[in-house]
Amino acid sequence: MINRLVLFCLCTLQLSCYAIASDLEREKRMANEIVDSIIDGEPVYLQSVDHEFLSIYTEADEPGGAVIIMHGRGFHPNWSDVVYPLRTGLAEQGWNTLSIQMPVLEKEARFYDYLEIMPEAFPRIEAGIDFLKAQGNEKIILIAHSCSVHMAMAWVDAGRMRDIDGFVGIGMGAVDYGQPMKKPFPLDKISVPVLDIYGAEEYPAVMKGAPGRLAAIRQAGNPKSQQKTVPGANHYFTDAGDPLLEAVGAWLQDL
Repeated sequence: MINRLVLFCLCTLQLSCYAIASDLEREKRMANEIVDSIIDGEPVYLQSVDHEFLSIYTEADEPGGAVIIMHGRGFHPNWSDVVYPLRTGLAEQGWNTLSIQMPVLEKEARFYDYLEIMPEAFPRIEAGIDFLKAQGNEKIILIAHSCSVHMAMAWVDAGRMRDIDGFVGIGMGAVDYGQPMKKPFPLDKISVPVLDIYGAEEYPAVMKGAPGRLAAIRQAGNPKSQQKTVPGANHYFTDAGDPLLEAVGAWLQDL
């Protein structure tokens, strides 16, 4: 009986050692591929627990605040769709921007696979906040797209949300076919202003969840929170970076 118990404990320990973790080697390859091509902004390496991750800091001439930009699943902080238009365009509108590398898995990974690594995003978000505060930024807005919305909401749900003055969720609620969300976003717990923005040609899950997200946002009670739709845009805002920038920029200006 004792031997079986010992064997069970050893097997459990071995399984815990091989828990799913993000693909740091893939992340490093992406960083090496893009860092030399960065024209607007400066590459900055921030610390996340036991490793560094690439970020891109772009300064505005007369900043009124700063934004952290979190890319969608499997992309990087200089991604041409969504990220690049926002990180450069918002800098021109008076916002310092910090685009950060989020945890990634292999290309074939699906939504439920990413659920296992959500906590790895928490120290990255917080490292971004600390960096911006160290640069003298007093107003900080968190902007997340697609899978990074799930990571940001997991951060909120874990009770770790701090030092942000607004949240922008782009394409909120995107999942893979047959892998629905296991729980709703904790939008009702976010007292700072929230912008829920998505394309008119979005994934069905994003569109279907819009009424529930709006109800939760309204329950939180911040009068500056809004839900917006960008006409003609798909989930990745392909060829729709300008209208996305215009909509997000207008909302930020009113904060």
